[in-house]
Amino acid sequence: MPGGRLTQQERQQIALGLADGLAYAEIARRLDRPTSTVTREVMRNGGPTSYRADLAHRATEHRAHRRRPAATRDPGTAPEPHGRDTEAVRGYEELLATVFMQSGLPRMTARVLVCLYTTDAGSLTAAELVRRLQVSPATVSKAIAFLESQGLVRRERDERRRERYVVDDDVMYQSTMASARATAHLGETARQGVAVLGPGTPAAARLENIARFVDFVSESIARAAEQARAVLHTKPGPPNP
Repeated sequence: MPGGRLTQQERQQIALGLADGLAYAEIARRLDRPTSTVTREVMRNGGPTSYRADLAHRATEHRAHRRRPAATRDPGTAPEPHGRDTEAVRGYEELLATVFMQSGLPRMTARVLVCLYTTDAGSLTAAELVRRLQVSPATVSKAIAFLESQGLVRRERDERRRERYVVDDDVMYQSTMASARATAHLGETARQGVAVLGPGTPAAARLENIARFVDFVSESIARAAEQARAVLHTKPGPPNP
């Protein structure tokens, strides 16, 4: 399998594949590249609807010229825990961030969330996020505020009274329930339009159908979240005598 950076010809093939409606995996297969390589390339350069091979190639060249030489590892720096391969971890983090971006998260917000998900502690301070991502405190604060608004992280104080940002199983439950509530709110709003537009009219019927659909979806999401929490996060009881 070829390695190294994508060539301009490969980028043109990616653009043609996107224009033909091919999935990332199929484009990657035709290029004999990992799917993650194609996914990252597209998401870094405008997404599937705005990707242009020439612009992507120039942007990559520009980034390469701006990038500082990689610093050598400080002998005093602790290695990755549990014997993990550093490059493999970085590659996975970038892939996971790309998936989050595809779901609608801004790039920096996705990177912050990935840091939290892939740390063994499941929590980091603002200073730790700043060091890991090499960004400003204001950038981290903005990303955290967005994640909090979506129920994806929570704040707590540690024994040193430092504020920590936490992700755990309960955060995922709370986030799912927040999504269910947001969906239910859409249904309520759609149903308000029935009275405004007049019952029995085509527009009102459309809104009523939307309301019924999202009601069903939101109730199903909430019920599934409750069931998953009960089944997956309940500690087993003592064995029967």
